[in-house]
Amino acid sequence: MKWNEALKDFSLYLKIERGMSMHTVNNYNLDVQKLIVFLETHAIKLSPLKIETETVQQFIYELAKVVNPRTQSRVISGLRSFFDYLIFENYRSSNPLERIEAPKIGRKLPDTLSVKDIDRIVAAIDLSKPQGERNRAIIETLYSCGLRVSELTALKISDLFFEEGFIKVTGKGDKQRFVPIGPLTQKYINLYKEHVRTQITIEPAFKDTLFLNRRGKQLTRAMIFTIVKTLALKAEIPKKISPHTFRHSFATHLLENGADLRAIQLMLGHESITTTEIYMHVDKSHLKDAMLKFHPRA
Repeated sequence: MKWNEALKDFSLYLKIERGMSMHTVNNYNLDVQKLIVFLETHAIKLSPLKIETETVQQFIYELAKVVNPRTQSRVISGLRSFFDYLIFENYRSSNPLERIEAPKIGRKLPDTLSVKDIDRIVAAIDLSKPQGERNRAIIETLYSCGLRVSELTALKISDLFFEEGFIKVTGKGDKQRFVPIGPLTQKYINLYKEHVRTQITIEPAFKDTLFLNRRGKQLTRAMIFTIVKTLALKAEIPKKISPHTFRHSFATHLLENGADLRAIQLMLGHESITTTEIYMHVDKSHLKDAMLKFHPRA
């Protein structure tokens, strides 16, 4: 079995049987491709069925010279999954990464914005231009619903259930969830939908897609990143922010104001509560307040 053949089969397995998004599948592919490039560069002719721990260790050693521990850990995890798949399909009997440990890395706390920072970003939007209404609706939706950027770009008009106060979100692995949406965000979406989106010549494939570019097509992830970075610069926000920063801010502000962690988990679409628990570390001040307020010995 050749590497490209094994990688193609692995990608299909991740997409069809594991239900992973194309973005996640591509990340796994990149991890394996890094190993393939290393083998080609060093003229090492070993198939995915014959490669052993020593060669992979050599690759990891070279990788550690050029990437940070977090990236190194992710590549090791991706390769481990690739070889686990080969074992699952009975192509191999052992995983060459079984004895290779990922570097110890601290848990990275997410960057967040204050409510004032978010207000400044919204205020920096130029509403005199048609895309201004769209961009305001985008920022408000990212923050008020805690969406991932891929969930935002995939949002459809048919996913809006404003009378009930919810939107239907399609997350990782095409898993769907309903997320509450407030009246203010509904108002901004309706302003864009009724007064700006109606003026665009929409491509047939994107008739139901909510947020569109000027050519009537679905916005890309890169475009959302550009919108956010441009507004942060204009608002003179010193932090390095991305669309995901609004998701972190959404969760953090809910937690700080007393929201239940389980409810936040459901709104964010986290499979495990441990993923959501990272927000417990962002600001511990409310934990002390909760203990003093609710503990019988306080």
